[in-house]
Amino acid sequence: MDETEFWELVDAAREAAEGDPEEQADLLVDRLLQLEPEMVLDFARHFEARYNRAYTWDLWGAAAVLLNGAGDDTFDFFRCWLIGQGREVYESAVHHPDALADLLEDFDEELDGDGEELGYAADEAYEQLTGTVAPDLGIAPAPAEPEGTPIDLESDPALAERYPKLWERFRD
Repeated sequence: MDETEFWELVDAAREAAEGDPEEQADLLVDRLLQLEPEMVLDFARHFEARYNRAYTWDLWGAAAVLLNGAGDDTFDFFRCWLIGQGREVYESAVHHPDALADLLEDFDEELDGDGEELGYAADEAYEQLTGTVAPDLGIAPAPAEPEGTPIDLESDPALAERYPKLWERFRD
């Protein structure tokens, strides 16, 4: 599976789910069940690589603005949700997290930002296909600490300064 195929699966599930992350995860599992187990592992590798790449202070701060705070688990689930938004939103957010203010049409703190189930979709599909737990994916683990310059996630002034567009749109 190449990167384009990965994003096509993500996009198809998101569009069919009409923005509901849990429904998107269920639909993604259904689509992955149509593939060979090795392709499901390829999907998992693509997902995990993007998940690890999004482990940055800049994105964590953006999540804190959007979700009115973001602890470890919340940020983990946010990164899954971000991948679920598709290639354009994901890539733009990784490079310029404040751009999420322009990229997100709507953001419902109760529904959006939590893609926990998306993070398990490939594992669930692989297990259903093979009856076994997915093997190690053979990719480098996430760094121990987020990449980039740390930010005080509890400081409204620091968040407002670092993410002026997000702050103005979602917190003002």
